Amino acid sequence: MATRQKTQGKPLAPIKIEKRTGTQSLERAVNVLRAIASRGRHGVRLKEVAEISGLSVSTSFRMLQYLHKEGLLDKNEHASKYHLGPLLYELGLLARPRYSLSEICDQAMQNLAEKTQDTVYLSERSGLEAVCTLRKLGEYPVKVMPLDVGIRRPLGVGAGGLAILGAMPEDEAESIIQSIGNNIRHFGTLTPVSLRKLVQKTRSQGYSYLPGATPFTGAVGVAFPAENPLCAISISAIASRMNDKRQAKLAHTIQQEIKTIEEKLRTVRGLE
Repeated sequence: MATRQKTQGKPLAPIKIEKRTGTQSLERAVNVLRAIASRGRHGVRLKEVAEISGLSVSTSFRMLQYLHKEGLLDKNEHASKYHLGPLLYELGLLARPRYSLSEICDQAMQNLAEKTQDTVYLSERSGLEAVCTLRKLGEYPVKVMPLDVGIRRPLGVGAGGLAILGAMPEDEAESIIQSIGNNIRHFGTLTPVSLRKLVQKTRSQGYSYLPGATPFTGAVGVAFPAENPLCAISISAIASRMNDKRQAKLAHTIQQEIKTIEEKLRTVRGLE
């Protein structure tokens, strides 16, 4: 649709008026929800939502207002931060799959926490992101807990997501890196170039290693199942416990537990 302005009887060039489609509004709302989910339970302010989602501040504000009204978001008025709301939790209960991967992985991850004494995470792929769905704490006095259950970040940002990315076919991994290039800059110093190097190293050694989001920490991750890497188990610890030899040892320990998980998955799928 186009209209023409007139000045002193002379027509000016057409001005395009774009119609806002329902699909466009839905995409923007989802982007806002993903932006807030990427920060876990810490909450996100309006300006940061706009930066992460790529939307303007005014558009982000309108989306936040509507999502808050519908119960999809909560707002901490004192801190001016938005959090995921109760309706999302209620809808999530109805969307629960026939089997829960976190339940199947629970014992294996508990075994890993006891063997290594460090913090163990389960990450599941969701489109271009990895979602933390389970966490187990070891008994080592210094805990490394950069992730809350439910937090989601672009693939490659954490050790679990990097392991998944590195286990994919090269062309698929490259396509994802190109898609998330603008988003990963919000997470530390990671860039598409540095992420490609990390993916190559992960692919060559069979597991990922990534310095932690907090100083003096690191994490090792292994993706599974091999034929279709949709999830990963990672272990985080202080850097002094993450020399090259222990990284390889932790990866091997994770791989052994993954074998038992994959056997359980085959059994469950056979019963469906």
